[in-house]
Amino acid sequence: MQGWVMILIYAALFGVLYLVLIRPNSKKKKEEQAMRDNISIGDDVTTIGGIVGRIVAIKEDEDSFIIETGSDRVKMKFKKWAISSVDTVKEPAEGTAKMSKLEQLQAAREAKKKEKEEKKAAKEAAKSNE
Repeated sequence: MQGWVMILIYAALFGVLYLVLIRPNSKKKKEEQAMRDNISIGDDVTTIGGIVGRIVAIKEDEDSFIIETGSDRVKMKFKKWAISSVDTVKEPAEGTAKMSKLEQLQAAREAKKKEKEEKKAAKEAAKSNE
């Protein structure tokens, strides 16, 4: 009987560790990989070394990119894994650009918020008409 209790405790402990440590880390890695796969020419990026520049070329066969940095337009080549962040804010074209999951969630939240505000305004207008 005590053996089963210990096994259940260890299983519960492993489950908690998975939910707290392993799962968020794997989600973060997937998001970072998606960010690196979606870079395009003209994006402003920051490398893990702190170098800031604009992408001028992407070499898919080498899994690398070339950035241009500084006022003298120095060009440097980096591997894609060296991207720390993409600093360009992109405005997706109406209905044509693919949106990331996060952008879809944010757009859905904004739409719900607008819908609630419209319902509230309609209720207030109905009350004022009475």
